[in-house]
Amino acid sequence: MKLISYKRKGSDIGWRISSLDENTVIDLQDAYRNLLISKGEKENVAMESVFPADPNQFYSIGNGIINKAKEALDYALSHTNGKTVLQREAVILGPPVPNPSKIICVGRNYAEHVAEMKGDLPENPVLFAKFTNALIGPEDTIEKSAATEKLDYEVELTIVIGKEASKVSQEDALDYIAGYTIGNDTSARDLQKRTPQWLQGKSLDRTTPIGPWVVPADEIGDPSNLTIKSYVNGEERQASHTSNLIFTIPFLIEFISNLITLKPGDIIMTGTPDGVGFAMDPPQFLRDGDVVTLEIEKIGRMENKVVAAD
Repeated sequence: MKLISYKRKGSDIGWRISSLDENTVIDLQDAYRNLLISKGEKENVAMESVFPADPNQFYSIGNGIINKAKEALDYALSHTNGKTVLQREAVILGPPVPNPSKIICVGRNYAEHVAEMKGDLPENPVLFAKFTNALIGPEDTIEKSAATEKLDYEVELTIVIGKEASKVSQEDALDYIAGYTIGNDTSARDLQKRTPQWLQGKSLDRTTPIGPWVVPADEIGDPSNLTIKSYVNGEERQASHTSNLIFTIPFLIEFISNLITLKPGDIIMTGTPDGVGFAMDPPQFLRDGDVVTLEIEKIGRMENKVVAAD
């Protein structure tokens, strides 16, 4: 199942949770309503409390909503109606979680990337934050601000939390994940490196695409067994495997949840492998018109164009 956030083209109505099946978009709230009606429920059932349409509220319910989504999708695929099903070309996709309460990023989490950046292997996860102003959807353009001349790409396996997590053990950690998506931790290296704190180089407006969808955790299986790649204008730049993570996904959930209570819908970006533009000889930074393509096994690919901001 591919969980997306969508709007109809030309509509001012907010993002809605949906599923993409080939070129068909299934509105999951409508599908679940129709499923309930088929079971004899009243048509005026308060759906927002049962199955929210808003993606943020959807994930806030916790992991149980994923099973409802699968039921809704199965019903819609076998009981098509015009209200529930839209064609792909009629909608635009947003970040799968448009307004997460927290975006936690992990730096220096692949040894080869640490080496190419001439750093030391960390003894503990290196954590920093992004803000929602940085998030864009999987089809949006990455804005290259005039504030930076050294904009770089970073493909990252990205976690969406599925239930509240506080002081979670590694053994139980994967049970707290709703699913996985792709993130581009686009980084302004000149801003990132002018102080010991990285924040200013990591949260520029409209620079961090997330998507194109969330794949439920049970469909991914072992998150430490995925190929991960990036391309710029079709040229392969990064090619690695999540088995190379220094700090595994369960370790990160345990470590972070012992510091910060994670809420459903929170996002964790787990670090990038080697091959970034900063480390090339000579360095290769993103320019106006470049196209960045990210690819993670079992999730898919996301492609965004870089455009100079006005």
